[in-house]
Amino acid sequence: MDYFDILRSELLKLIQKYDLHDAPVQVKVKTLTPEEAIGNPEHDDYPLVKGRERMMEAEFQGAKGQAFTDRFGDFDGTLSMVAELPLENSFQNAVLIATLNAVMRRFGLCEQTIHCRDDEPPRCAEELVKFMESQYGNPKIAMVGLQPRMLEQLAKSFEIRVTDLDEENIGTEKFGVHIGGPEETNANLRWCDLAFLTGSALCNATLEDMIQDKPTVVFGVTVAGPAEVLNLNRFCPIGH
Repeated sequence: MDYFDILRSELLKLIQKYDLHDAPVQVKVKTLTPEEAIGNPEHDDYPLVKGRERMMEAEFQGAKGQAFTDRFGDFDGTLSMVAELPLENSFQNAVLIATLNAVMRRFGLCEQTIHCRDDEPPRCAEELVKFMESQYGNPKIAMVGLQPRMLEQLAKSFEIRVTDLDEENIGTEKFGVHIGGPEETNANLRWCDLAFLTGSALCNATLEDMIQDKPTVVFGVTVAGPAEVLNLNRFCPIGH
């Protein structure tokens, strides 16, 4: 089964386990404004602030789960309706992922399902350097999905290559590092000792293709629940 088959199956198992088939409206998914998603950070170069991608948030019985995606909107329905989505685009994928995050959070199966805010992203990046050094030593890192504060800190201590989907970033240099386009990703993944992958790659259905037989860390709130289900190593120390 591919990743989405596994995630859909997991949601169906939770529906069955907790007898959630027939309740009227089980989940509400909405698109957050940048301020709702990340607050008022000092820097304005975050993807969430720039607005090319947005955070979608699902609420289920008071628990919230999020998913970061380039195709966004709102959704109201039962969990069974979510499980039956055809998953033909990144919006539908994000509805499933955000919902799964909310449901798993509701039953204590995952944590850090809400994005960090205000002055927290720089603190997260500082924790990342400590994490990399303690867990992996001094690896060559391929970062897929530019997160500016993370790159700013990693570039001080590690050899790193970066690719991104945002055309405004591609071909630029940030913190002394060239930002390549997606066509450079496979070469970077072959070159690196460690793949550091944005969880939002799950929404656009590219994450599975980037998982190789080498150390891999996924980052962010999008993969809160999926990382538990798919047994992926996740970094998100300050999410809520």
